[in-house]
Amino acid sequence: MSRPPGRKENHKISRELFVLTYGALVAQLCKDYEKDEDVNTFLDRMGYGIGVRLIDDFLARSAVKKCRSYSETADMIAQVAFKMYLGVTPSVSCSNTAGNEFSLILDKNPLVDFVEELPAERASLCYCNLLCGVIRGALEMVQLAAEVTFLQDRLKGDAVTEIGITFLRKAEDRKHKRNK
Repeated sequence: MSRPPGRKENHKISRELFVLTYGALVAQLCKDYEKDEDVNTFLDRMGYGIGVRLIDDFLARSAVKKCRSYSETADMIAQVAFKMYLGVTPSVSCSNTAGNEFSLILDKNPLVDFVEELPAERASLCYCNLLCGVIRGALEMVQLAAEVTFLQDRLKGDAVTEIGITFLRKAEDRKHKRNK
């Protein structure tokens, strides 16, 4: 059977299926790698690859305008991207006076819906490290180098889940390079 012309397919999977599949992926990586650092690195690299590709979908579906500051970019990630792909809206706070460090604070992390706690032998595992890679990869594709790390994690006993984003170039550096 052929599809009618002009019909746009909207492929969505249920959130529960995605969360369970992600849990199975992390469990398999824990079996494949002895060290938590290796699992964290693999999840980050995998997320980076997703982010590099996901930014095109985000820009096409969201029709957002170009962000003019790091603060605008952090707000866009929280209010549009997280809502669009994970169904949650983290709060954003600026962590320094230079205006290049931000925290995304998730009261509820949908990737851990079926996870109560990490095993004691996996204390240094960053279960959701995929998210850091996704953010870093997407930012890099729009010419923004950033360091993205977990600062707090509910799975490790913290009150909230907090992702830190540090933009690596100052805004002035970007302006000078554009004007050359």
